[in-house]
Amino acid sequence: MKAKNNPYRIGVIGGDGIGPEVTAEALKVLDAVGFDYTPVVFDLGGTRYLRDGEILPAADLAAIRECDAVLLGAVGTPEVAPGIIERGLLLRLRFELDLYANVRPFLAPASVYNDGVDMVVVRENTEGTYAGEGGFLRYDTEYEVATQGSVNTRHGVERCIRHAFALATARERNHVTLVHKTNVLTFAGDLWQRAFDAVAADYPATGTAYNHIDAACIYFVQDPSRYDVIVTDNLFGDIITDLGGAISGGVGRAASANLNPDRTGPSLFEPVHGSAPDIAGTGTADPRAAIISAAMMLEFLGENAAAARVQDTVKTADDVTGSTSEIGDAIAERVPA
Repeated sequence: MKAKNNPYRIGVIGGDGIGPEVTAEALKVLDAVGFDYTPVVFDLGGTRYLRDGEILPAADLAAIRECDAVLLGAVGTPEVAPGIIERGLLLRLRFELDLYANVRPFLAPASVYNDGVDMVVVRENTEGTYAGEGGFLRYDTEYEVATQGSVNTRHGVERCIRHAFALATARERNHVTLVHKTNVLTFAGDLWQRAFDAVAADYPATGTAYNHIDAACIYFVQDPSRYDVIVTDNLFGDIITDLGGAISGGVGRAASANLNPDRTGPSLFEPVHGSAPDIAGTGTADPRAAIISAAMMLEFLGENAAAARVQDTVKTADDVTGSTSEIGDAIAERVPA
C-alpha cells in the first residue's frame, strides 16, 4: 500500500440509475481492505446534463487527468436521447485518456455454466465503428443516406493485440484467439489478421486461434471453456462481452477495465451492466461487478495483495444474498484487511 501520507486520488463518477448504488458498495469494500485513497467525486452523467446541459466540462476533464484512477458506476437516463451521454462522456473519456484496451474477465464454475468459464476479452476501445466516422445525407427524407465508418489503424490494432498477448503470458493456458469477420470485412479484417500474426511471431510460446464473430457467439454458448484470452475490435467486443456476462452468472457480475497501459493518464474501471433505470432505487442491483472492477483497479495500481483479497472474497461469496447494500456489507465484512 502507499504510505498513509500519500494516498491515491481516485475519481468517482457514480453517474445515473443504479450507478451510485453499486459504486457506494465498491467504495465500501475498498475501505474494508485498507486501501489508502482520497475520493474525488464528479457529478457527471444524464442527471447533470438534464440539470444544466453540461456533459464533460473542461474543468472536470482536467481534474480527472490528475487522478490515479477512476471508478465509474453507470451513466444514461431514459430522458436523454441515446448517444448523447455515451459519446459525450464515455467515449470522450476513452479518447481523451487514450483508454485503448478494454479488458473484461469472465469467471464462473462448472456449477454455473457447462464446464466452467475462465476467459478474458480484450476489446480495442478507441477505434472501429465507435470512432464516429460517418454522417447523414438528405436527413429525414425518403432519400436519406446514413454512413457509419470503421476506423482501424495499424498502431491502434497492434497495441491492443500486444496487450492481449502480454496478458495471456501471465495466465496458465497462455492462448489468444482473434475474433473478427475477415471473410466479409476484408479490409479491416485483413489488417487485424496481419497485425495478429506479426505480434504472435514475437510470442512463440503463446498458442493462437482465429474465430469468425458468429462462430464465437456459438462457442460462447456451447463451449466457453475453449477460450483463454480473446482479442477483438470495438463493436464485436461490446457485443460478445454481454454474452460473456450472461453465461457467467449475469451482467451484474461483469466487470471491466478501460486501460491506458502506457500510463500516460488515469485508467477507468466500471461494471458493464449499464444504469438499469428500471431497478434504480429498489436495492436489487448486484454490486459484485462494481466491486470486481474496483479489484481490477487495485491490481492495475500495483496493489496486488489487496486486489487478490477482494477477488478471492467475491469468488467465495456466491451464498450472499439480499439487497445491494446487504451484499456490499457482507463482502466488506468478509474481506481481510
